[in-house]
Amino acid sequence: MDLSFARSQNFARSLGTHVTVLPVELAVLLVGVVSRQAASPTARVQALLSRGASAHARLAPRAGAFDAATAQALTRWQQE
Repeated sequence: MDLSFARSQNFARSLGTHVTVLPVELAVLLVGVVSRQAASPTARVQALLSRGASAHARLAPRAGAFDAATAQALTRWQQE
C-alpha cells in the first residue's frame, strides 16, 4: 500500500491519477484524530517500548574495543 503523497499535480498526472482537493473541515477533523491517537496512553507506551537502547550502545563491544588483546598490544606499543 502506497501512503506517500504526490508532490505536485504534474507528478500525479504522470502516474495517471488526479489530485483531489479535500474540504478544510475534513483536514481539521483528521488532525484532531491523529493528535488524540498520538497522545493516547497506548501510543505513549509503544513509543517508550520502541525506543530501546541507542545503536551505539547496542553495537559497542563489551571490552571497549573490538579485540581486547589487540587493543592492549597497541596500547603497550604506544607506551614504548
